[in-house]
Amino acid sequence: MSGALVMSNAASVGIAPIVFYLWNRLLIYRFDMETRHLRHFLAVVDHGSISAASAWLGIAQPALSQSLARMEKELGLRLFERSRAGASPTPAARAILEDIRVSVARIDAAALRAQAIAQGRAGQLTVGLVSSALFETLPRALRALRREAPDVRVVLKEMSNVEQADALQSGDIDIGLMHTPVAVGGRMRERLLARDRLLAAVPDDFVTDAKGQVGLAQIAHAGLVMFPQSHLPVLYAGIMDTIRKAGLDARVEQEANRTLTVLACVAGGCGVALLPTWIRALKFSGVKFCDVRDGAALPSFDLSAIWPARTQPGLADIFANLDLAPL
Repeated sequence: MSGALVMSNAASVGIAPIVFYLWNRLLIYRFDMETRHLRHFLAVVDHGSISAASAWLGIAQPALSQSLARMEKELGLRLFERSRAGASPTPAARAILEDIRVSVARIDAAALRAQAIAQGRAGQLTVGLVSSALFETLPRALRALRREAPDVRVVLKEMSNVEQADALQSGDIDIGLMHTPVAVGGRMRERLLARDRLLAAVPDDFVTDAKGQVGLAQIAHAGLVMFPQSHLPVLYAGIMDTIRKAGLDARVEQEANRTLTVLACVAGGCGVALLPTWIRALKFSGVKFCDVRDGAALPSFDLSAIWPARTQPGLADIFANLDLAPL
């Protein structure tokens, strides 16, 4: 057992009162003092003399000598042998040296953690996200967060828009990466992260033109595979409205609440899906991706960060405002 440390106000480095109960083979001791006295002790050990240590600490030699004298009085022993050559630690001082060095390092680390949490740069951040965020936005965000706040622990939860809206209101997640527009109860902030156009996910044997494109009439004839209307009502309405304004019958053949499930339905011949262009990053057996040659009026597929509006900015604000430039 190397020892135990009790401390209060650890964030106030240099003034925290410390109580040590440390054990080693040479000495058992107890003393109450401020961390600055311990730093003074370490400085003299490391620099080899009172004068060199006082210069490094930026304090007067008499003040440093008084600090060491207080330690020696508390301990009831001599810490340094002084000579013209400098100050060398006594056997008793060497016996407690590493305990004090480790304790001061732990106090410093605790102070940094406390300050980071107070500044919103440490702690745990729970992020909800739709699958669309997995391929570009999330990797960029995680890399940027590690640069900006490396001590933050991130918990990731893949969820639908509806699930995230509920989780934001209940406090189960701190921030959501969601398809917008979306209705979320309470005071929320929002930042648009990505805006993508739609392309068609069609079965492998689907007929395309010479450019590998398909038309709205073909999509309407095959029928649609869609996310549930309750999950993405604005996107749902925009797609159906575009097809109807083209004089075509808009018909949903199958609904699915996850992107991979949508692709499985397309591969199974259930219909055609309209998905954002990032979907090309996926290789899904039985499915190919085609531009829609007359699809300029189709709605965009937006991804936004949504998080509670608070008076004091926190981790969610840092995450939402990261620089998400391409890697």
